[in-house]
Amino acid sequence: MSASPGFNTRAIHAGQDPDPATGAVIPPMHLTTTYKQDGVGGLRGGYEYSRSGNPTRDTLHAALAALEEGTTALAFASGLAAEDTLLRTACRAGDHVVLGGDAYGGTFRLISRVLSEWGLEHTPVDLDDADALRAAIRPTTRVVWCETPSNPLLNITDIERTAGIAHEAGALLVVDNTFASPYLQRPLTLGADVVVHSTTKYLGGHSDVVGGALVTRDAALGEQLAYNHNAMGAVAGPFDSWMVLRSLKTLGVRMDRHQANAARIAEFLLGHPAVASVLYPGLPDHPGHAVAAKQMSGFGGMLSFRLRDGEETALRVCDRTRLFTLAESLGGVESLIEHPGRMTHASAAGSPLEVPADLVRLSIGIEDVEDLLADLEQALG
Repeated sequence: MSASPGFNTRAIHAGQDPDPATGAVIPPMHLTTTYKQDGVGGLRGGYEYSRSGNPTRDTLHAALAALEEGTTALAFASGLAAEDTLLRTACRAGDHVVLGGDAYGGTFRLISRVLSEWGLEHTPVDLDDADALRAAIRPTTRVVWCETPSNPLLNITDIERTAGIAHEAGALLVVDNTFASPYLQRPLTLGADVVVHSTTKYLGGHSDVVGGALVTRDAALGEQLAYNHNAMGAVAGPFDSWMVLRSLKTLGVRMDRHQANAARIAEFLLGHPAVASVLYPGLPDHPGHAVAAKQMSGFGGMLSFRLRDGEETALRVCDRTRLFTLAESLGGVESLIEHPGRMTHASAAGSPLEVPADLVRLSIGIEDVEDLLADLEQALG
C-alpha cells in the first residue's frame, strides 16, 4: 500500500490485515464476552470483557477512523446511542446546544425531550445564516450541531465557516455525516471536531444492521468519549461490527450508483407537473449547490420533493409506489419512500423543526434507474 492510499483502498484494507493465525483475508468475528487472562491483571492483548474491548469492534474503529481521517473512532449500538454519549460527554446541566433548524427528528427528540430533563438547553437556528448562528451562541454553548446535507430538507451548511464561528465561541462543531458518508464528505478535514454516523444507513448499506459511530479530530476528546463508551455501555456488538465492516468495502461503488440514480430522478421530478419543488443539492438552482460542490465530491442518494396539491397527495404517492418501499430509514441498496411529517419527523410536529406536510422523502437505491422512474411516474399519475 502507498503512503496515502485512496478511499476505496482504505475501505477494503484499513485495520483489516489477514488474520495472523489462519491467513483469513476477512477479519474474524469474535463472539465472546470475556477473555482468558495471563495471571491476575495480566490482560492478553489488552482484552478483558467485550463491553470494554472486542477485537472485531476495534477493527471497525480503525477502519472508520481511516475513512473519516480522524484520530479516534467508536462504534455504538445505534446512532442515537452515539449522540447521547457525545452530548453527555461534552455538556453538563445548564449548558447549551445550537441545533440546526431542520435536524433529524430523533436528534431533536433526544435533546428537547430527554436531555432537557437533565438540564441541557438548546436553540434551533438556520446554520446557513452566519449572523443568526452568532446571535444564538451563548457563553454556555458547548456544541454546535450540524447536519449537511440535512434530513429531510437537504439543506447544505458550510462546514468550514461554521467551524470557525463555533471555535470563536469555544464550542465544538459536531457534523452528522450520515447522508453524505465519508466517501462524499469528510468534515474533520474542514474543521469539524466530531463526526456522527448512523451506521445503519449508508455505512451498513443493506438494511440489516443497526449501529452508530463517533469519529474525532482531537485525540484527547477521543479518550474522554472512549471512557464513556465503556462506562455508559451502549457499544456495538461483534456481529453488528462485522456486518458494518463487510459493507464498508463496497461503500464507494454503492454511493456512485446511489447518486447517479438520484440525479436522474431529481431531473425527472423537476419536470413533473404534480411536483412543486425538488430538494436535491445536485440541482444547480438548489441554494446550497455551490457550497455542496465545494465540500463534497458528489451530491448523494437522498432527495425530497413537495407536491402541488398538498398533504393528501403526498400521502397518496407514498401509498401508490410498488418498487419504492414505504418505510423509515435510508441508505440501503433498495429504494425507500416516506412521509417525514407523519413518520421519521413526527416528533418535531409543532416545534420550530416541523417539516412541511406536503413533503415526500426518497432514499434512492441501486436498482435499474428506468424501473425507479417508471414507478414514480405511475405513483404520481
